[in-house]
Amino acid sequence: MQTNAQLEAIAKRLRIHSLRATTEAGSGHPTTCLSAADLTSAIFFHAMRFDPKNPKDPLADRFVLSKGHAAPLLWAVWAEAGVISEKELLNLRKLDSNLEGHPTPRFPWVDVATGSLGQGLSVGVGQALNFRYLDKSDAKVFVLLGDGECAEGAVWEAAPLAAHYRLNNLIAIVDVNRLGQSQATMYQHDVKTYANRFEACGWKTLTIDGHDMDAIVKALDTACAESTKPTAIIAKTEKGKGISFIEGKGCWHGKPLSKEDLEKALKELGEVAPIAKTFKTPKGPVISISKTIREITPPEYSLGAAVATRAAYGEALKKLGATNPQVVALDGDTKNSTFSEKFMKEFPDRFFECFIAEQNMVGVAAGLAVRNKIPFVSTFGAFFARAYDQIRMIGISQVPIKLCGSHAGVSIGEDGPSQMALEDLAMMRAIPNMAVLYPSDAVSCERLVFEAAKYPGLVYIRTARPATSVLYPNDTLFPIGGCKVLKRSEKDRATVVASGITLHEALKAYEILKSDGINIRVVDLYCLKPVDAKTLLECAKQTGHIITVEDHYPEGGVGDAVLGALGPHGCLVHKLAVNQIPRSGKPQELIDLCGIGSKSIIEKVRSLCR
Repeated sequence: MQTNAQLEAIAKRLRIHSLRATTEAGSGHPTTCLSAADLTSAIFFHAMRFDPKNPKDPLADRFVLSKGHAAPLLWAVWAEAGVISEKELLNLRKLDSNLEGHPTPRFPWVDVATGSLGQGLSVGVGQALNFRYLDKSDAKVFVLLGDGECAEGAVWEAAPLAAHYRLNNLIAIVDVNRLGQSQATMYQHDVKTYANRFEACGWKTLTIDGHDMDAIVKALDTACAESTKPTAIIAKTEKGKGISFIEGKGCWHGKPLSKEDLEKALKELGEVAPIAKTFKTPKGPVISISKTIREITPPEYSLGAAVATRAAYGEALKKLGATNPQVVALDGDTKNSTFSEKFMKEFPDRFFECFIAEQNMVGVAAGLAVRNKIPFVSTFGAFFARAYDQIRMIGISQVPIKLCGSHAGVSIGEDGPSQMALEDLAMMRAIPNMAVLYPSDAVSCERLVFEAAKYPGLVYIRTARPATSVLYPNDTLFPIGGCKVLKRSEKDRATVVASGITLHEALKAYEILKSDGINIRVVDLYCLKPVDAKTLLECAKQTGHIITVEDHYPEGGVGDAVLGALGPHGCLVHKLAVNQIPRSGKPQELIDLCGIGSKSIIEKVRSLCR
């Protein structure tokens, strides 16, 4: 173990590495690295237990750099740990380097991408939940936050949940360096206010001088020994610490030193020889992690029975949990509506109530996922909009969480537009490599939940509130990337592509048009991404007209998914979608009012097939 004097020397080397790297890159945030160097030295080389040769060790403590703009400091730590060379640090921010301007999992010791501020504590909560309640490990999670990001609401969604679950294995270190990007932070150096806020959320707090190594080490030791609650170490620091001409001065955020100023800074810091290091290696029983998704019992529904897809989601999740212990579920106080309560009742130890705090819930799911769990996260589809930045960052990280948004579209009825997800498909289709699934009946929903668990990436499942008829036999399979042609003939004059509730409207239209001598093809686009372009193009060539109908705004949903597949082939797509801000009303009234019901489909087909 390093002495405090050695930790101080390491901190000075971290400062030198950070300055050199950012000057070489010509960009970056050196001053925020300088303020946190002492804290980071003590976290990694005194408190944390890890093996530098094993970044995925399930027993190791974890570190989350929530203030992601301090990435050069993180890369400097891994150079000091022997993971990368000092020479590699000079490749900071280069196209062919994994040492990016903000951390991403391209670097194997980084679990999730950070840099959109305020999100790291949620990820830390997820990892701490995993260690305490699932793996039964004594591993700890250290999260380094900036004082500026503590203005973010997501921090104050995460803090009370950590206390609620008594996460004594979670340690937040707040670098209170007083200066933000453009001006002083809200509370500046008022460390007592930061402490009061964490204490009000149920945390143990310690306020220290963040440049006093004796105080830092003592605080970390105290935090690691805490047995009942999470600990926040509030550290008063100086931005630019150690360099007289930038220390505590504004207007230096995001500005590297010139080569001339770098020489002056390095002269002030002085030469520091490399420090021989010993590491606290993690100990404990080997944690067995299965990556195989075991089959679930098949659906058991009767054709024509009325079952809501949200209810089928809950049933499938319960079945999935019975055969796959790595599956966990999270909800935001909507479990009796999303039906995730079915999982909770069967597997209470693997269900985490996150309350009405969707940003934090998604971040917590990311923390669980990077610890090899498969989290299913459910709430009303509309409320995922609050967590979209977290979802966006998880997309950058490619962490395979599974989201289920219920109560989608105008078909929820009387609750009105604030509860109606009408943008969610567009949002989720924009996330890189996210599969977007929209089941239309109970059988397809159960099957798609299983497919979501197997899928190696992110998944969004859209479910509906109303009960709808079971359309498929229980043995029907629904591979991701496919679609189903429910109605077809050699005389089809148009293809109607629908998903979810509007598929049932398309089937109504089919019967009426057929009785009038007009045959249409009906396609269930249960997977919007990746889309089955081959089948859609075949339909377009055989029937000519393509009509899409969706319980969603026209931008980014079913219509645009189909257009994206067919447009390059010169095909025209006619979109029926919600083109107005809806209002309260009965589901069928709203479907008809918004022009996505069977009557509107029939009118469109007749106008094209005269």
